[in-house]
Amino acid sequence: MTKVEVSFQHLPTTAISDATGGHTNLRSEIKPLADHFKIAGRAVTVRLPDGENGAVLEAIRAANEGDILVIDAKGNTNRAVAGDFVISLAKGLGVQGFVVDGVIRDIAAIRELDFPIFALGTTVAAGNKNGGGQVNIPIAVGGVTVHPGDYIIGDVDGVIVVPMEDAERIVAAAESKLEKDAARAQEAHANGKESIIAYLDKVLGK
Repeated sequence: MTKVEVSFQHLPTTAISDATGGHTNLRSEIKPLADHFKIAGRAVTVRLPDGENGAVLEAIRAANEGDILVIDAKGNTNRAVAGDFVISLAKGLGVQGFVVDGVIRDIAAIRELDFPIFALGTTVAAGNKNGGGQVNIPIAVGGVTVHPGDYIIGDVDGVIVVPMEDAERIVAAAESKLEKDAARAQEAHANGKESIIAYLDKVLGK
């Protein structure tokens, strides 16, 4: 794991979003299957035709340990991009997680695998494997463009994309934001109600 990836692992998505200006947050409908899931790594991108999932296997094979599969399933909620068997393959090869603009299935078994997935939800129907998907090309997921190698950070609040060329700048800005937030909290709560009122009056210009 690189220094940047380690930094992103320890930063909340809210601070990263503030540092980016909120322009690369995925739509809030893409949610983690469990609140404790946290991901931070490089994107392997997948574009799927409607109802297809064959290229997911190609992406798993192409991924490096710690990578995150980011899957453009065009918001399809009828057919799953993966089930527990495919997820077990990804986990076995060290893939860190999936971000899916679509759905998965076999949710109970996947939860037992404790594998981080951020998706629109679940379905009972399997995807088709008739071909036509593409791997490691620019895609659009959750309203945001994702390029291969971009940084993907996700936690209980959501998922954010950081273009690879901006990563170090965004890490520094997010860390600075957390320091400012801590100082603000200290100021506001230093003396109970008195300091809260003083802080509010300062912000409100009273």
